[in-house]
Amino acid sequence: MNDDKEPLFPANDAGDDTGEAGADAAAASPEERAAALEAELAETRDRLLRALAETENVRRRAQRERADAEKYGFAKFAGDLLSVADNLRRALDSLPEAEAKDDRTRSLLEGVAATERELLAAFERHNLKRIDPKGERFDHNFHQAVFEVENTGRPAGTIVEVLQPGYVVHDRLLRPAMVGVAKGGAPAAEPEGTDDGA
Repeated sequence: MNDDKEPLFPANDAGDDTGEAGADAAAASPEERAAALEAELAETRDRLLRALAETENVRRRAQRERADAEKYGFAKFAGDLLSVADNLRRALDSLPEAEAKDDRTRSLLEGVAATERELLAAFERHNLKRIDPKGERFDHNFHQAVFEVENTGRPAGTIVEVLQPGYVVHDRLLRPAMVGVAKGGAPAAEPEGTDDGA
């Protein structure tokens, strides 16, 4: 009935050609296949080396972050305790020991002083060091100038008064010292040395 229609699956007229192409592909296949496998191996090796390098970087970064956490992890808590140390010092400064009239007052002052010493010793044990730079040269990395004082007889830039001590944790500044700095006055020692050498 359907003699006029073309068959659904046309006959393979190129039977001999396909066989010859297949034979050529089969003959070249081991070399091409070896080259393809070498390229794939090189790509896999490159990806593996990159993954190993990335893993090593992550490991080093984690070690560094862990070391930082051990060194500086308590800094926020320590920063909160600085006001306690400041208040203990203010309490001691408000009544000099020589002005204490009775034994109870002297005893109270001794207790506050002992508490301050113990707190500062705990700070030292955790490498939290106090900066009390009176008489030192002003350093903007560790000090905050609040005012300048004229006619001090000291070289300009010398700290003449400490309003609030600063603190460092290991090598990191936790709080700068608030200071008063000499203005004018005698010339600083460093400029004199450079003038003499010139």
